[in-house]
Amino acid sequence: MNWIALVMALPTSPSAVRVRVWRALKSSGCGALRDGVYLLPESPDCARVFEGLAQEVRQADGEATLLAFAARDAEQQEQFESLFDRSGEYKSLERDLLRQGRELRTASESAGRRALRALAQRLDALRGIDFFADERGMSIAAALEDLRLECEARWSPGEPTAQARNHIERLERADYQGRTWVTRQRPWVDRLASAWLVLRFIDASARIAWLKPAGKPPKTALGFDFDGATFSHVAGKVTFEVIAASFGLDGDEALQKIGAAVHYIDVGGAASDEAAGLETMIRGLQTQHADDDALLAASLQVFDAMYAGLRGSR
Repeated sequence: MNWIALVMALPTSPSAVRVRVWRALKSSGCGALRDGVYLLPESPDCARVFEGLAQEVRQADGEATLLAFAARDAEQQEQFESLFDRSGEYKSLERDLLRQGRELRTASESAGRRALRALAQRLDALRGIDFFADERGMSIAAALEDLRLECEARWSPGEPTAQARNHIERLERADYQGRTWVTRQRPWVDRLASAWLVLRFIDASARIAWLKPAGKPPKTALGFDFDGATFSHVAGKVTFEVIAASFGLDGDEALQKIGAAVHYIDVGGAASDEAAGLETMIRGLQTQHADDDALLAASLQVFDAMYAGLRGSR
């Protein structure tokens, strides 16, 4: 393996530059050979990180040099790799995951979802700088997913498990007119967003119906967001994203951003700028409306406004 080193000397002021560079070094996951000498495995991404830092240091009247080289021998290679040992960080995350697992048994849904997302973000950040793929990353990811599914079973009975297939069939909107679409009652963000997508982009005359626990949908209905439904989670996509892809709507940038927010709120993953505001609005509407039809009617306005705002910001 080849390595890239950043050798730099920062000016004593301004202090803001020193803090910014220090934070960037920390988030990059680099190893420190000594004060002012930092190491990363050589890759295009790592090179970009160090090049950006070097440029910032020079702009602040500091000195920065990049060096690419190979370890002298196996012993030095092992020494370099030891600088990237993430075992302590994984152990800390494991402890927090176990603690959260106990606390989530009595936590409210909103607090619980925030806690799960925080854990997922920590894991993603850690795996992003785990250059030598510690197996703990995979085991913690599996444990976190088990905890999420356990919580979903309490908060949202019937939450679908992702289907293993990767292919999403392209469908024609003309073949899906005048239909009844059915999903689980007391809808959360993915079901509400999916219903909005259907009504605004696929069939304005569609009827949305609500399925009681253990209930069976009518044979002619199109089910969404439950196991066995026509449209549900597939290949890492939530139901909203699957429906959008099925009907060729996934090229719309505003719908992509709504989908990213819905995905983040529903199952975690990559953070979305729009997610926090959307989650607060939908949570508030759930509190205001005990009737699912009224909840959907109110949420349609939220998604209409969000879509208009995102289109206008392009």
